Amino acid sequence: MIFKVLYQEEQNEVPVRERTKSVYVEADSIREVRKKLNDRKYNIEYIQALDEAHLNYEKETGKLQLENI
Repeated sequence: MIFKVLYQEEQNEVPVRERTKSVYVEADSIREVRKKLNDRKYNIEYIQALDEAHLNYEKETGKLQLENI
């Protein structure tokens, strides 16, 4: 399953939409996603499991680039 992770680069940074970044991670669960990203010290706002329609949309827009972790 592919997850979209919305995050801030600094752990102490207040979430602001204009500075929010995203990364796509392949994992079996949200817990596994957090485990994979633990060493990056991100301030994770939200982890969203992508359904087929959302996944196809992200591919069409060219935003989908899976992170190799």
